[in-house]
Amino acid sequence: MSQATGQQHPIGVYLKVWFLLFVLSALSYMVDYYQVQGYLRWTLIIIFMFLKAGFIISIFMHLKWERYAVKLVLLLPPVAILLLLALMAIEADYILLSRISYFAAD
Repeated sequence: MSQATGQQHPIGVYLKVWFLLFVLSALSYMVDYYQVQGYLRWTLIIIFMFLKAGFIISIFMHLKWERYAVKLVLLLPPVAILLLLALMAIEADYILLSRISYFAAD
């Protein structure tokens, strides 16, 4: 009778990531508790969100132990979409400012 052997990850890695997720969640709650406002608030919230998502994807979804090609297939499309969204936002601001200046001239 043969037994299938799989890759075992030490429990300490998972405990450290759980602790980091707890700390990052506490920090994002502190942003609300101390009533941080404006762009700093949203920057901090997005940074904490991306860090938590990165830890979850990397460790709990085992992406850390995957081949480089699989990582690129999974991570490149969202990065490309974010880049395109940023470019569209820049173009939208340009169009808005050009329309304001054109119609204000009359």
